[in-house]
Amino acid sequence: MSASVNSTPVNENDEQTVQHLKLLNAINDRYGGVIVEVNEPMDSALFASMLRASIAQWRHQGKKGVWIKLPIQHANLVEAAVKEGFWYHHAEPNYLMLAYWIPEGTHTLPANASHRVGIGAFVMNEKREVLVVQENTGRFRGTGVWKFPTGVVNEGEDLCAAAVREVKEETAVDTKFIEVLAFRQSHKSFFEKSDIFFMCLLEPLSFEIQKQESEIEAAKWMPVEEYAAQPFVQKYEFSKYIVDICLAKKDRKYSGFSPVPTSSVFSNGKSYMYFNVCDLNAEMIKFDLFR
Repeated sequence: MSASVNSTPVNENDEQTVQHLKLLNAINDRYGGVIVEVNEPMDSALFASMLRASIAQWRHQGKKGVWIKLPIQHANLVEAAVKEGFWYHHAEPNYLMLAYWIPEGTHTLPANASHRVGIGAFVMNEKREVLVVQENTGRFRGTGVWKFPTGVVNEGEDLCAAAVREVKEETAVDTKFIEVLAFRQSHKSFFEKSDIFFMCLLEPLSFEIQKQESEIEAAKWMPVEEYAAQPFVQKYEFSKYIVDICLAKKDRKYSGFSPVPTSSVFSNGKSYMYFNVCDLNAEMIKFDLFR
C-alpha cells in the first residue's frame, strides 16, 4: 500500500555521529524495518540526537520503515520525532505510534486500520416476536424508533461473541449465536473511517428483559410484522432487506454463514471462519454418494 508521505533526509554529518552516540534500542520487523519502543524517561534533546544517529545507522544497514511506539507518559518526545520527519500513524489510549520511511520516494508502509466493525442482532422467539430496543443516545434518541440491538466489536473479540455480548448488555437476554445473515460496507462513517456491519441471527435462551439503563430507553418483544411496519423500516432499503432476509431465514428459505473454528498461518490459536455450512455439507454428502 502506498501513501504520499516522504521522510526528511538525514544530514551526512549524522553518519559520523553514529559511533559517538548511544543508539535507540530497536528490533527488526518482518518487512525490512525496525520497531522502537521507548520505555524510559528521556530528555527530548538527547532523544533527538539518538534518533538522528539511529536513523543514520539504519540507513547504512539498508532498513526501510521505522516505527516508534511512544507510551503516553513519554509524550514529551513527540515533537522531537516529528521534527526529524516522523508522522502519526495511529494512537491508542496509552500510546502513540509514529512512522518514518528511510528510502527515497513514496513509502509503502501499511495504513492505519480503515474500518470499524459493528453487529446487529436478530433475535426471534417462538411467537414470532423480535427483540427490539429504543436508544436514549445517538441518532435514534427521542425518535420513537424500535430497532434491533446493535454494537461495536471490541479489539480481540470474535464477531459471534460480540453479538451475544451486546444483546446481553442492552436487554439482559441470553442468546446463542447461529449465523451471520448479511453484511454491509459503508464509508465516512466514524471519524472518516469506513464501517462494516454484520447482521447476525441469534437464538434466545432466556426471555425476561431488563434494559441497560445507561444506553437503552426501552426494550421489549415485538411482533415482527409490527416491527416491519414502522415508517423508519419502510423508508430505507437497507432496513427492508434486513427484515426480508431475517424472515426468509426463519422460514428456512435462506442460509447464512456459520462460525467454524479454524487454524491458519496468520494466528497462533483458533479463529473463526464464517461460511455456508449447510450447502457445503449437502455438497459433500452428494459427493460421497456418487463417487
